[in-house]
Amino acid sequence: MSELYDLSATSESRDLVARVEPSDLVVVGAGPAGMAAAATALDGGLRVVLVDSGVAPGGQFWRHPPDHAREAIPTADLHHDLPTYHALRATLAAHQHTGRLTLLLNHHVWTTARERCGFAVHAVDRSRAPEERAVTLRARALLVATGAYDRQLPFPGWDLPGVLTVGGLQSLLKGGGVVAGRRVVLGGTGPFLLPVAAALAARGADVVAVCEAAAPSAWLRHPVPLLRNPAKWAEAARYGAALARHRVPVRTRTAIVGAEGEGRVALVRTCILDADGRPLPGTERRIEADTVGVGWGFVPQLDLLLPHGCDLADAGDGTMSAIVDDGQRTTVPGFYTAGETCGVGGAALAVSEGRIAAVSVLTDLSAPGLPGLRRLAAERRTVARQRAFARTIAQAHPLPPAWPAWLTEDTTVCRCEEVTAGAVLSARADGPAGDHRQVKQLTRAGMGWCQGRMCGPAVHCLVSARDQPYTSAERLIATPVTLGALADSGESTSEHS
Repeated sequence: MSELYDLSATSESRDLVARVEPSDLVVVGAGPAGMAAAATALDGGLRVVLVDSGVAPGGQFWRHPPDHAREAIPTADLHHDLPTYHALRATLAAHQHTGRLTLLLNHHVWTTARERCGFAVHAVDRSRAPEERAVTLRARALLVATGAYDRQLPFPGWDLPGVLTVGGLQSLLKGGGVVAGRRVVLGGTGPFLLPVAAALAARGADVVAVCEAAAPSAWLRHPVPLLRNPAKWAEAARYGAALARHRVPVRTRTAIVGAEGEGRVALVRTCILDADGRPLPGTERRIEADTVGVGWGFVPQLDLLLPHGCDLADAGDGTMSAIVDDGQRTTVPGFYTAGETCGVGGAALAVSEGRIAAVSVLTDLSAPGLPGLRRLAAERRTVARQRAFARTIAQAHPLPPAWPAWLTEDTTVCRCEEVTAGAVLSARADGPAGDHRQVKQLTRAGMGWCQGRMCGPAVHCLVSARDQPYTSAERLIATPVTLGALADSGESTSEHS
């Protein structure tokens, strides 16, 4: 269906950036929340710029191969709610053709700033790689829908080639039809393990085991949100049937506690866990595998919210998320956010939040068109129901409190800077380190290319109080950017305004 909504960033659309006037709204992130927000704002009469670092709209949830390769790489069976995706893309394409929407793909937003009449959004255009071009956009309102990223807990051998995040395995499947390995073990906690295991098995991988650290009985303690979301049960049943059909064992109260291999992972060690997450003696299994996928939930991507001082709250899953009102307004006037930045809850929740946020923008900017109150009330009911279900997932799939018992002193925690667990624990014992920011100053953990996205949550758990949620460090530069692009940003500020 790509011919119905060609949203590619052509040279003509790139050159348009130099001529476009300040818009009403800039939406950062073209995943479910960002697409829904942009479509609703456009239908209400606003001029919108939608910016995303990917090659096509959809984000991680609706990741697809490039439009020109979709027929050769079928991935429709990997997706949920494709009718909503196709409808949103068609809406965006229609508004792009009228000139009301400016879509900027392969654009990485590295910072935003408050100005007298709204906001400036600074991005790097990487659509002509390796060339980079600085772009500055201005709008009266800003909506951030940057999603979340995989949370990881280290274990001995997790830095071996062949050990990936579960999200990474799914991205390879959705983005290119790539099965990362022939013999795969998945581990961590949460429902996300199931669709990835089912998809790998359906494409020929031998999924040897799915190791779920939580116990199934945890779901029984929170029955009301489950009963109010029967579609989730049906979805879980489909995955269970798929795993049974491919004879994939799901081992509960079990975790991957080690990986071994010369040059690449070849062996995985798993253990049954006690109630706190400590490996039970005598339960270790050694499993041959060439690929490991690990995921312990997700961390909201707050990089663009923190410098503005947006207030945060405990999300209930060990992370912090943005505080918003019932219209998705942050505590900063003119600044809105939707999706996983408000707490991880899935695509259906993100779509509803995106629509609600756009209605708030339309209201606050006195736009000519507003959706009916009945539709808005329905979206808010969906948000309430989905948020309750997300809280239940967080309670049923917590991080094992005693997971550091899996570590050895020489286990790498920060892979970028090669900082070990022993060094992190020494910084806590011998120095003033009370959180991951102070550990960063003392050990360089978190100073590498990923800027703590991989190691930050783990370092936090190692040195902070158990009930203290993780907050990523505030950075004025949210994504790596070259000095040339930074130098060019001053010129682009006047050129693109």
